Amino acid sequence: MPDYSLEAALGGLVAGVDEAGRGPLAGPVMAAAVLFLRPCPEDLAALLDDSKRLSEASRLQAVLALREAAARGLLAMAVGAASTAEIGRINILRATLLAMRRAVSRLAVAPEIVLVDGNRPPPMPCRVECVVGGDGLSLSIAAASILAKTVRDEGMRKLCRRWPAYGFGQHFGYATARHRAALQEHGASPHHRRGFAPVEQALQAVLPAV
Repeated sequence: MPDYSLEAALGGLVAGVDEAGRGPLAGPVMAAAVLFLRPCPEDLAALLDDSKRLSEASRLQAVLALREAAARGLLAMAVGAASTAEIGRINILRATLLAMRRAVSRLAVAPEIVLVDGNRPPPMPCRVECVVGGDGLSLSIAAASILAKTVRDEGMRKLCRRWPAYGFGQHFGYATARHRAALQEHGASPHHRRGFAPVEQALQAVLPAV
């Protein structure tokens, strides 16, 4: 279970950063940043874990608690994204790092240190520490992972209402069998990521013969 020991050891204003949506075939990549202005309250800490270990209902409960804590001035949090067009232009890794930088830049309080889940540091105007498996170790990163996942899922559900044939509200853009079948049947939407093999195959399938 994550705890506050990494943040406490570093001292100062420490923000945790994580992403959601690096692997899907469609939709933006989302990042979130969470900075505890006071040590995380125990009741909130009990709700936080790696987002992949939590049910959708548990993630929503945690996000509501995070928003309430932010309203009380206990923490600052923000999200940032990189669009499908940006992913196609600069590649998914660089787009992920860009989304992380945007999330941190939108925090109401600038951090002195940024803890990033993974092993690739995004360019930041402050010190960056990478933590492999950080969403299972750091409360700040765990909170960011939950926030990024929840906000991205909400966005994909909205996208599903405009493009229902693809089922974005069920698989959130990941390469499920249903999603691949929809790509073959309907081709790629404007929200599919160019450069990803299943998307490129769907685009080629609908090109006119020459």
